[in-house]
Amino acid sequence: MLVGLAFVILLLIGTPIGFSIGIAGMVGVVQMGGGQFLAMGPSRMFNSLDIFPFLAMPFFILAGEIMNHVGITQQLMRFAHVLVGHFRGGLAHANMVASIMFAGLTGAATADAAAFGKTLVPEMVRQGYRRDYACAVTAAGSIIGPTIPPSGIMVVYGSLMGVSIGGLFAAGILPGLLICIVCMAVIALGAARNKLPKAEARASFMDLARSFAKSIAALLMPVIILGGILGGVVTPTEAASVAVAYALALGLFVYRNISFSALCRMLLRTAIISGVIFVIIGFASTLGWWMSFNRVPQAIAETLLSISENRYVLILLIIGLLLAIGMIMDVTATLIILAPVLAPLGAQIGLEPIHAGLIFIIALNISLMTPPVGACLFVLSSVTGEKLEKIALKLWPFLIAEVAVLILFAFWEDMAMLIPRWLGFA
Repeated sequence: MLVGLAFVILLLIGTPIGFSIGIAGMVGVVQMGGGQFLAMGPSRMFNSLDIFPFLAMPFFILAGEIMNHVGITQQLMRFAHVLVGHFRGGLAHANMVASIMFAGLTGAATADAAAFGKTLVPEMVRQGYRRDYACAVTAAGSIIGPTIPPSGIMVVYGSLMGVSIGGLFAAGILPGLLICIVCMAVIALGAARNKLPKAEARASFMDLARSFAKSIAALLMPVIILGGILGGVVTPTEAASVAVAYALALGLFVYRNISFSALCRMLLRTAIISGVIFVIIGFASTLGWWMSFNRVPQAIAETLLSISENRYVLILLIIGLLLAIGMIMDVTATLIILAPVLAPLGAQIGLEPIHAGLIFIIALNISLMTPPVGACLFVLSSVTGEKLEKIALKLWPFLIAEVAVLILFAFWEDMAMLIPRWLGFA
């Protein structure tokens, strides 16, 4: 009780989520065994971070920073627009397609939201889109980034839960593509109501070929990363370092627009982003220790099982819990706290580890675009100046469509595990 109260009070007074978790965890550790247990806290935090696959995260973040700097984002946007610009609301459709392409570069929803918020949203507004609608489309597409590999949140989940990261990467491909398709359907169905611009002329084959040629260097990056990991040539961590080397080679020898000072700024931003994630992971380990000591995971599992023993009802309860907590808490913190609690319950009802991880990841990705604390909403609001509540109002059709995709893959195990099984991960 005291631990929960401390955590809530710290959040209410504006304490950063990582430190709120850490202080609450230390209160719990003192309750467990006083100063003797408290002295063991630093070693437990270090051990929770001393996991080799975690090195992939800063490398993927740095690769995304470099690709953004060298101008790959604009090339991908132009290519996406050539592909789908002939539909009504072409730029909105292009936003979704570009999110798939961009997913292979960063694996982070907030990075996608920031990049598109600075470039594509202003262009959409210039062409007649309402700014709140343009932001909503961008937010809806941003969660494709951490669903389609490489994905930072998949690295965290796989490392913590001992699940194949390559298997999670393989499982994320179909849901990410389907999210794009259903969001494009939402755009098409609401085109008249939202007064989207009329369709443009279809691009010629030569225009398509020229745009593809300019984008080929960026499009090769996810092929190299995924081909290496899924083919068993490299580990995710090694693939992340290859991604950095490839991005640097493009910036230094192809585009020639990386200076030493720019590289230093990118390294600093990577360190800050990685540091925030690792602080949350390290401090969450103490809270997780307290929860395990007090059998909190078992109590939650018993409570859910007392409601129903039906597999599909329990899956819905797990999804509802993840979406609800994700609305009010940082995604990484939610994952680290709840995964050890709910994953054993998933095993009890027969979920394969990769399938359970996919449900966790899609649900938490969706929470990135839900108020009141959806990170992508805050990023877009700060970048574009649009009010958060106006963006949220335009998001509901996309949110419903993406939750439907989540439920489909949660219930249809054969579809969720199709690619991982084909590649031998399950």
